[in-house]
Amino acid sequence: MSVFKNLVNIWKSEDSLSQAWASSNEMLILSHVMFTDAIGALRSGEKNKVIKSIKQRDIEINNYHRDIRKKVVTYYSISKDVTNLDSGLVLINMVVDIERIGDYTKNILDLAKHHPKKFVSEKISDDLRVVEKAVIERFGNTIKAVEEMDEELAKELIKSYRSDLGKLSDNLVASSISGKLQIGEEHKASSMVLYARYLKRIGAHLKNITSVVVNPFESIGYNTKVV
Repeated sequence: MSVFKNLVNIWKSEDSLSQAWASSNEMLILSHVMFTDAIGALRSGEKNKVIKSIKQRDIEINNYHRDIRKKVVTYYSISKDVTNLDSGLVLINMVVDIERIGDYTKNILDLAKHHPKKFVSEKISDDLRVVEKAVIERFGNTIKAVEEMDEELAKELIKSYRSDLGKLSDNLVASSISGKLQIGEEHKASSMVLYARYLKRIGAHLKNITSVVVNPFESIGYNTKVV
């Protein structure tokens, strides 16, 4: 049984646990803004415009993380109600994934800072652009799935992860290392490998987040079969 029904009931209540869930949604949206800015900086080469704002948002995400954990602990300490304990544990896991997305977003910003020119994925590899576009779309759909507790959308996102992200990203990295994929300058090759890895990890954390909508707590973050 998934924690879906518990989450819906929690969001309708007014206690510290419901406040923590609302904060997690704000945290996810903030990480999306941060991610979008980092991708924009990488593609445009205009990184100086967003360095300060992304760093500030990263601080805010870390603050959200600490505040949400505090709210969850406070709720169970005061209420002594453990009937929905799995929901609190799910939330703690989810905000860890959101925080990790922030870390990989900072890695993308570092790539933008040190890359000598703008980094336009489709000019380097069509497959890299496919991965990049898939993560961008997945991020927006993940927010939608969580906000609306849309089980069907969450299932679709989980099913599609391996085909549109994991496998393609791994193939890009393997082809570059083996020499099968030739893309010119050495810095372009190393940048592509790093970028493909960062995108894959962000996609994996997004998958973990969508899994809270459909999986029981013990299966969240694992490759369980979705029916």
